[in-house]
Amino acid sequence: MKKPAFRKKSAPEAVQPVAAAETGQPGHAPAEASAEASVRSGGRSGGTRTTQSLLAAAVVLAAVFGIAEARPPAAPAKADGGVAPTTAQVERTAAVCPQPLQGLTGSTTLTAYTPPGTGGATGGVGWLSDAAAPATPPTAAPSAPAPSTPAAPSGSTAPAAPDKAGPPADARLTLAKPGTPATGPAANGDAAPGTGAIATGALAPGFTVTQTTVVTEQRGLGLSGLTCTPAGTSFWFAGASTAGDRVDYVSLVNTESSAAVVDIKLYGDKGLIENDAANGITVAPGSSQSVLLPTVSKGAVNDLAVHVVARSGRVGAALHAADGSKGADWIPASAEPAATQVLPGLPADTAAAHLVVWAPPEDDADLKIQLSGKNGWFTPAGNESIHIKAGMVAAVDLGKVTRDEVAGLRLSPTDDKHPTPVVAGLRVDRAGGGGKSDAAWLTGSGPVGARATVADNRAGASTLFLTSAGDAATVRVTASAGSGGGTPVSKDVQLPAGGTVALPAPEPGGLNGSFALTVETVSGGPVMAARMLSLPAKDVPMFTVQALRDDHSTVRVPRAGQDPGVVLR
Repeated sequence: MKKPAFRKKSAPEAVQPVAAAETGQPGHAPAEASAEASVRSGGRSGGTRTTQSLLAAAVVLAAVFGIAEARPPAAPAKADGGVAPTTAQVERTAAVCPQPLQGLTGSTTLTAYTPPGTGGATGGVGWLSDAAAPATPPTAAPSAPAPSTPAAPSGSTAPAAPDKAGPPADARLTLAKPGTPATGPAANGDAAPGTGAIATGALAPGFTVTQTTVVTEQRGLGLSGLTCTPAGTSFWFAGASTAGDRVDYVSLVNTESSAAVVDIKLYGDKGLIENDAANGITVAPGSSQSVLLPTVSKGAVNDLAVHVVARSGRVGAALHAADGSKGADWIPASAEPAATQVLPGLPADTAAAHLVVWAPPEDDADLKIQLSGKNGWFTPAGNESIHIKAGMVAAVDLGKVTRDEVAGLRLSPTDDKHPTPVVAGLRVDRAGGGGKSDAAWLTGSGPVGARATVADNRAGASTLFLTSAGDAATVRVTASAGSGGGTPVSKDVQLPAGGTVALPAPEPGGLNGSFALTVETVSGGPVMAARMLSLPAKDVPMFTVQALRDDHSTVRVPRAGQDPGVVLR
């Protein structure tokens, strides 16, 4: 609690009125101080000058501490007569990309992009660099996670990288200017590290990085993609599994200058799965580590919620799921637990949908299941609700729930007076010729807000799903210039209240290379958005879906006034 500002007087008598005004008890604090001083002096009168000075000091200190203890915290000061805070563009943005599909061969692409800004920021740099090699790449056979070693090769993404001097000489990818994406290959193979991304100055607001991997071998066949996220201390994933042919693992990447200690908490249909191997995992600075879920679970569990918690330090965390020849993708990190979760991005040709929901240990959850179709929200027949016991995971197969129409999914309390925060994930399967299929995972997401962007869109391969979770809305969709050239284009899209619209992504004129899509809310909403990238190969409808979330390219800055008294607080 802050100590209030005060002025120190030369004599105790001058202090007493102040104490009375601040505590609401006239003369109370000084009286107590005087009594204690009398006891300590043995009750003698006529002491020396030194004794009198000590008594005066004791009274002053007693008054001060009386004020500090009894006075409630002061309300935040309003400068300039209560002028509202202003907004400013962020000046540095960082993200972490996971290790690219450990134990599988594939082609991984990294794409970085910053939308053109409207602020006055100039200059800046943007780059992507490899982190250290992983300590424990997962294999098909379960193995216990081993502590990482503090290897820190040149080009590590630890903060020692020279932000102000420019990107390191061995940066994997550099971003030259806003409005034009940069793309390049990531490291491949079992020893491939995670990646750190940094943007400063004019390149920081809205800076986004997408990682996309194509695997064409039978094991792990499919398209895997994700938007790289900032380092943090808490990540939720719903929809993992250790049953059947599933090979799921958590990728931990530490781009910070200090070690991180991480716990991986697994929840199944019987609650928390206790396992000491999941606790106290050390991730050294500038290193990457992968943890197979079977090594920190107990037996086969069909449906899991995973909570990655950094008890010290910060990490980038991602969860990859591979279901044999049935498909593979990254399970996106969910929004924080909330009573209502919206999952955008269900394709019209969804062949199967599997919903996984976790409730906290404090309370059960009863949720309505609703879909957002072309005309608004409706309840799917036969799947009206789901009950989740406290601290456990519940799952339900929804089948071909979209009925050949695009949709978003919403979970909300059946009783508004009983809101329970939950985490939700949805596996979506699409079928191709010869019984071949691919899978993607959707998760609870936030609105696009003022602006949201996804990179790595390709000609004829991207579809945009837009869901208005509230009022009717208008959004502006902008396709950037291509990484190799092209002219940006924009398009306004109208959304009915509670409705979902899908459209082939607009493409820049004269497109050369990949491009980025930016969605801005013009009116109404809130609007949820997701992008599906579809790259069919060998009769397999390979696809991946990424939600678009507010890029928080601006921050609120409170106005400050000069107050010399702050040094006394």
